[in-house]
Amino acid sequence: MITVNADGKIMVRRCLVTLRPFSRGSCGAGAGVPGWGVHARLAVSQVSLCAAVMGALESRGVLRRMSDMLEMLMKRMDILARLENSTDFHKGDEARFPLDRSPAAGLMERIQAIAQNVSDIAIKVDQILRNSLLNGKGMEGRRDQCEVPRDPKYPDCAGKVEWMRARWTSDPCYAFFGVDGTECSFLIYLSEVEWFCPPLPWRNHTVAVPSPPPPPRAQAAFRRDLARLLELIGTGKESLSFMKKRIRHLAQQWLRAARRLEQRLAGRQRDQKHILVHIGFLTEESGDVFSPRVLKGGPLGEMVQWADILAALFMLGHSLRVTVSLKELQSHLGVPPGRGNCPLTSPLPFDLIYTDYHGLQQMKQHMGLSFKKYRCRVRVIDTFGTEPAYNHEEYATLRGYRTNWGYWNLQPSQFMTMFPHTPDNSFMGFVSEELNQTEKQLIKANKVSSMAVVYGKEASIWKVGGKEKFLAILNKYMEIHGTVYYETQRPPEVPAFVKNHGLLPQHEFQQLLRKAKVGEAIPGPCPPLPKHPEAFHSPHPGSRLRYSPSPAQMGQGCPQLLPVLCSCPSQVDPYLPYEYTCEGMLERIHAYIQHQDFCTPSSLPPSPKTKTPAMQSPPSPLALSPNSTHLVWSPSAGWAPQAWPPVASLQVWVSEPQHTCTETCRRHGLVCEPTFFRFLNKEEVFLQLSITCDSTEYEMNHLYPAVAENVHECYLQKEPLLFSCAGHHAKYRRLCPCRDFRQGQVALCRDCL
Repeated sequence: MITVNADGKIMVRRCLVTLRPFSRGSCGAGAGVPGWGVHARLAVSQVSLCAAVMGALESRGVLRRMSDMLEMLMKRMDILARLENSTDFHKGDEARFPLDRSPAAGLMERIQAIAQNVSDIAIKVDQILRNSLLNGKGMEGRRDQCEVPRDPKYPDCAGKVEWMRARWTSDPCYAFFGVDGTECSFLIYLSEVEWFCPPLPWRNHTVAVPSPPPPPRAQAAFRRDLARLLELIGTGKESLSFMKKRIRHLAQQWLRAARRLEQRLAGRQRDQKHILVHIGFLTEESGDVFSPRVLKGGPLGEMVQWADILAALFMLGHSLRVTVSLKELQSHLGVPPGRGNCPLTSPLPFDLIYTDYHGLQQMKQHMGLSFKKYRCRVRVIDTFGTEPAYNHEEYATLRGYRTNWGYWNLQPSQFMTMFPHTPDNSFMGFVSEELNQTEKQLIKANKVSSMAVVYGKEASIWKVGGKEKFLAILNKYMEIHGTVYYETQRPPEVPAFVKNHGLLPQHEFQQLLRKAKVGEAIPGPCPPLPKHPEAFHSPHPGSRLRYSPSPAQMGQGCPQLLPVLCSCPSQVDPYLPYEYTCEGMLERIHAYIQHQDFCTPSSLPPSPKTKTPAMQSPPSPLALSPNSTHLVWSPSAGWAPQAWPPVASLQVWVSEPQHTCTETCRRHGLVCEPTFFRFLNKEEVFLQLSITCDSTEYEMNHLYPAVAENVHECYLQKEPLLFSCAGHHAKYRRLCPCRDFRQGQVALCRDCL
């Protein structure tokens, strides 16, 4: 392709030939000539014109120099031939080479052929350059005539062109896509690379033809071995070594769990997804503070979860790419050279991307507009969760909900948590080692009833929030053990009455936990000690102050939060909820991958063909339950959206004042399901529940839909991203969407598989 720039110079971008000056040791292309160190096999099909650097005079000059060098080479070969004929240098070779076919003579013929090829190339290039100059004059005139179109379908076009005039040199990526400072190059970029301007009529636009249907996708098959995953994870970091060690340790549990789930799914078709796993907090650009601290008491919980996510995705049979560097991320995404302001060079090759907040920030910085286009494919591994009020940037800013990690405006279910903190997010979880019956009996036999383990490996964790007073009271009833890292002397932050074992290997720490009556671990007969909000939650985008157990954990021996005197009986069977087993995690992630879709707009009830004064909006698909206490999906609704979870599991309850929807649903043995809010965010739902509304307003508030009963004011949600199971106020009773759940698997409804 030959184009003309603003200065009238001919730029050759992608051509068939490259002409490189001869030099000692290299020449154009071809095999080496013995004794000369010069490449001499040069063919038209093997050479190509240097891209985007030669003008007309330069290209002709290169051809002239090449011709001169060939002529000099032929003269030297002629001298060599005469020298050969006048000596007995090759007498011993006469039997192999006739006098008229010496090596020098053959080489001379080849050089002559090369010279002829170069001459032909010169003629062709000259013709191309002449034609390009003629065409370039017309093109240049056309480029100078470009005007910013005024098209109401593209209201931002003029503003974007103005921005490009002032800032196009701010990022090399614009030049990469052909922007050269001319008005037409701005419009070409803004219409063909980005989408702010209409296509230019004089540009070559291929007529859109129906594309053939895509070939059937490969099906995911459960894997039988984890060796390939260990290769994908790579080496070079202590954190990666830790994750691989964990995967090896649990390998047999993963394999058994995969076989069981495969049997239960009974050969169901599952499309194989192309998945990128980018662990942003391990990249050098984010500081990677974790890897150097793996062996010094640093946090391991995130790496435990990432190891389990990788194992689950791989065992489910999906195609994985794993990155822990920004350079790898850019390569896999197709990021153009520059500072990240331009879109990707090609469509995103991944169906899903699992990353963390650091990775999310890196993607936003380097994907340009493509981040907005493809962010629906992202799943954010978010240890503590992000409630909708902290996720919506405008709302959080107006309300003063400050956080280091929020403001992303994603669908709240795209955030995947370590524990089921809030139903607004998806519960990703992790797995715990399963025990056989013999191991359980051994733990019961060795259990020490007056022993507690506090899991805080870094001394700094013990300083926050006045824990010493709490621990001192607990010490009156139990012997307290710790595993705080230190090098030479005991950390002063750890109270003297705590028996500190130092940093323990995983298997030794598990043995210590199995002896204790109280400790922070799963499995365990009691819930963990409460984590102080100042230590963990203040920078995180949520309102809760401590972990919330899932419904499957409720009533399993101990209260939700550990009081000073734990009421657990002395002998409690070790309990592991199904959702923390390998099979439970495989089942949950399988359901998410198959059913969660944040890229396709949600279906809404069909609008009536005609509107009457009595029916200003579509009839509600909800109906009172037989006992008239709540609403359910009506069997006679006449339509069923392609929703997940299925709408048949929906129940609508009204909260009490000061109660969240999470609490309201739990009181009825259900789970709040935020994806169902859209079905009850309607004025007629208040009427169906016999709620009087003197006025109804649409507003942005994470507590809506709700009713202020004392003044008969009803409120509907204006911003779908703010639908939230969390949050309460003394003024409001909230409309709450609830659903059932699978035994031992709070994340899924009964029919969600």
